[in-house]
Amino acid sequence: MVRNMVNSLDFYIERLGFTIKHQWVPGEKIEWCWLQLDNAAIMLQEYRQSPPTEELGEGVSICFICEDALAIYSHIVSNGLPASEPLVGNNMWVVGVIDPDGYKIFFESATDVPEETMYSDWIKTNRAN
Repeated sequence: MVRNMVNSLDFYIERLGFTIKHQWVPGEKIEWCWLQLDNAAIMLQEYRQSPPTEELGEGVSICFICEDALAIYSHIVSNGLPASEPLVGNNMWVVGVIDPDGYKIFFESATDVPEETMYSDWIKTNRAN
C-alpha cells in the first residue's frame, strides 16, 4: 500500500526502471498496478481511505533477487536516487534504496566476491589488477 501513487510510480518507473505491466484506473488515476523489472514484479495500491497514521515501511524490507545488482545500482545513481553503497552479504551483492513510503528495497545478485567487500574497495582492487 502506498500513500501517493504518483510519487511511487515516479520512484519505481523513472528512478528504478520498472514498467507497468497491468493497471487499474477506476477513475482518472491509477489506483493499483503491477510493475515489472526483468523477471521481478511488485504490485502497488494506493490507499482509498486515509493512510494509517503510523509510519509506513517501518520494519519492512523487500528483496529482489536479480541477475546484476551492480547494473541496477548504476541505473539508480545515474537517475540521482540515493542508494547504499553495494556490499557483499550472504554471497550476494546487496544494493539498497528507500521508496517514498519508507519501504526498504534491496536488489541482490549472486557473486563469488568475498563477504563484506564494499563496492568501492572492489573497484579499487579490480582497477589495480
